Amino acid sequence: MIKSEIRKLYLEKRKALSQDEVLSLSEKIFENFVNYFKPISGQKIHIFIPIEKFNEIRTESFIQYFLSRSIKVFVPKIVDTELISVEIFSDTKFETNNWGISEPVSNEDSHIYDFDFIITPLLYCDKNGNRVGYGKGFYDTFFEMLSEKSKKIGVNYFDPDDMIDDVWENDIPVDYLVTPVEVLSFFKDC
Repeated sequence: MIKSEIRKLYLEKRKALSQDEVLSLSEKIFENFVNYFKPISGQKIHIFIPIEKFNEIRTESFIQYFLSRSIKVFVPKIVDTELISVEIFSDTKFETNNWGISEPVSNEDSHIYDFDFIITPLLYCDKNGNRVGYGKGFYDTFFEMLSEKSKKIGVNYFDPDDMIDDVWENDIPVDYLVTPVEVLSFFKDC
């Protein structure tokens, strides 16, 4: 399938989920992430704030868990068409942007590119780690700046099924996919 078809299909599948299903599946994804990756104090994790109207994976449990264990937490913010990474704390102030996304009030880019984990939103991920997002390319550009040691982790309610037929040269796949059922590795050793 091509990205535009996949995007439409998985937006509809997400829309069909009840809020109880979103919360329950998000919690299972959180548990699978923690059990598999075992994040520890001092690590740096970049994680998105969900767009609730699109039924994105709820990341509040992740963020609370990380902050309570002295794990540094960074979230994306779009400033002048660029995705920057802002460090957040338990008392960080947030505001809703024009797209309905909650973002930190601060525009201070951390300039950190050696994250231990980048937990990435996506609509779909195939069996090779290729992603379909909303089509803006923010994460591909962001991924290009990251340290090779940073693990790019997609999270999704749905398992890979169809392959993405129109993968482009600049598309950067994720290294892992965490679903409510399992953690898949696409990591390729050199």
